[in-house]
Amino acid sequence: MASQSPLYLGFDLSTQQLKGVSVNSDLKVVYEAKFDFDADSRGYGTTKGVLTNEAENEVYAPVAAFLQALDGVLLKLQQNGIDFSKVRCISGAGMQHGSVYWSEAGEQALNNLDKDQGLEGQLGHAFSHPYSPNWQDASTQKECDTFDSYLGDELKLAMNTGSKAHHRFTGPQILRFRRKFPEKYEQTSRISLVSSFLASLFLGKIAPFDISDVCGMNLWDVKTGNWNEELLSLASGSSDTANLRGKLGHVPEDGGGSFGNVSSYFVERYGFNPSCIIAPFTGDNPSTLLALPLQPLDAIVSLGTSTTFLMSTPHYKPDPSVHFMNHPTTPGLYMFMLCYKNGGLARENVRDSLALTTPERSEAVPWDVFDDTASSSPSMGQQREGSPIKIGLYFPRPEIVPNVRAGTWRFTYDPSSRTLFPNKGAWNVPTDDVRAIIESQMLSLRLRSQDLVEPPQEKSLPAQPRRIYLVGGGSKNLAIARIAGEVLGGVEGVYRLDIGDNACALGAAYKAVWATERQEGETFEQLIGSRWKEEDFAKRIADGYQRGIFEHYAKGVEGLAAAEKEILKSEGNKK
Repeated sequence: MASQSPLYLGFDLSTQQLKGVSVNSDLKVVYEAKFDFDADSRGYGTTKGVLTNEAENEVYAPVAAFLQALDGVLLKLQQNGIDFSKVRCISGAGMQHGSVYWSEAGEQALNNLDKDQGLEGQLGHAFSHPYSPNWQDASTQKECDTFDSYLGDELKLAMNTGSKAHHRFTGPQILRFRRKFPEKYEQTSRISLVSSFLASLFLGKIAPFDISDVCGMNLWDVKTGNWNEELLSLASGSSDTANLRGKLGHVPEDGGGSFGNVSSYFVERYGFNPSCIIAPFTGDNPSTLLALPLQPLDAIVSLGTSTTFLMSTPHYKPDPSVHFMNHPTTPGLYMFMLCYKNGGLARENVRDSLALTTPERSEAVPWDVFDDTASSSPSMGQQREGSPIKIGLYFPRPEIVPNVRAGTWRFTYDPSSRTLFPNKGAWNVPTDDVRAIIESQMLSLRLRSQDLVEPPQEKSLPAQPRRIYLVGGGSKNLAIARIAGEVLGGVEGVYRLDIGDNACALGAAYKAVWATERQEGETFEQLIGSRWKEEDFAKRIADGYQRGIFEHYAKGVEGLAAAEKEILKSEGNKK
């Protein structure tokens, strides 16, 4: 009977909301609820979920608002009809890189919660610092410079920890916290990530970090699977790293292992079954990866305001321009991530520039005109075989990859001589920009992922992803989908993925199902893949690999690399 089906809970503590989603064993969503920090919280005055100190480029959130949110979401789920006694396992996701600083008294209070009081009233003063630095925080440039140079250079830091230093990463954040608030640092008993903080509330004691989320700290040595002692020494200000290691704790390797049973507080207050298991809570990006059972070398391309590329890969080849993390469920796999500031806005600017070619138009050019222009333009603007190709870079905002100022650059590139030329009238602007903006973004993804893919088994094809999954607003543009397949390949095609706005919470709920119902040796991909109904979420919308076209775009990869090198040189950036 459906009424007897076990339930699994997944939570997503993001910047602006806490979401809770319940699924059954068949992965069907049964209940959901959310708590919006701006609209629903009381007494904190957040804007888009955060507070800011512009003088120091600080962005942070009141931890007590997180407590208020958890009680609020559980109450809403209860009002929606959920029977918490049927929940067998809970997992969750948290915004990556955010940190929470517990006091010793707070840790004790967590172990002795009173069912007749809410979390905020009992734990509102449980922290040595009442705020959680947010991933948008940019106050740690000095600390990042120190981290990047501490092991030699940013490449060596990336080789060890999976990433170069970034403002939001927890290691630089801890270093700044210790320097700015030395007394508070000494009063800190434990340090949680946002994900492990949420797990701690359900567990009734400080939960360990997740094996994937811990890689967003610049403190964890990904290859050795342990804390990097040199970087702990830097963050703690002492060669004796035992104190900081104690604050951080042990990191279990099994992404589906049990942290223990739910706290008696939730049993007595909300009616949870005392045998309900707490599985590891991970970061928002790893949890998004779990929202569909990706096979190794499948790629997700998020085409929103920014551009994000996610792929699971067996290869660990870090670089300062990318992020590598342990896969959240599958040992031997890594999660490869690229983040670009520029995405939808750059495409929108090019679309709007088309109005200049039709002065009589008084409103924005529709996307179908943009699509038609892109589809009818030759690849890379090449008029005939052997002629130069056109390479453009479009950054309305300062970019991370490559690290350059805002600007637009147009070049022609002669593949035969591998010579790059600045645009001197060869471009038909803005028409040529339409296809070039799409190609530019896809070529950058291919350039940085090409060493991580493999030739498909039993097929004489070049190395490429198995499938390309597109998400976000740009996934609705068929021209973008077609060009993505031409540039990136995808032996099984290009798919539009639509899992709504609950991807992180869904990924966490799926993880809870796997953690509880897996057989010995059964991977997340095997269990969830056998139950996940692809036709409900994914639709094939374009061809992937096309012989000859894919190989032709290899010239574009060369041209883009040359263009980026030239821009960095002209900007005085020797990276």
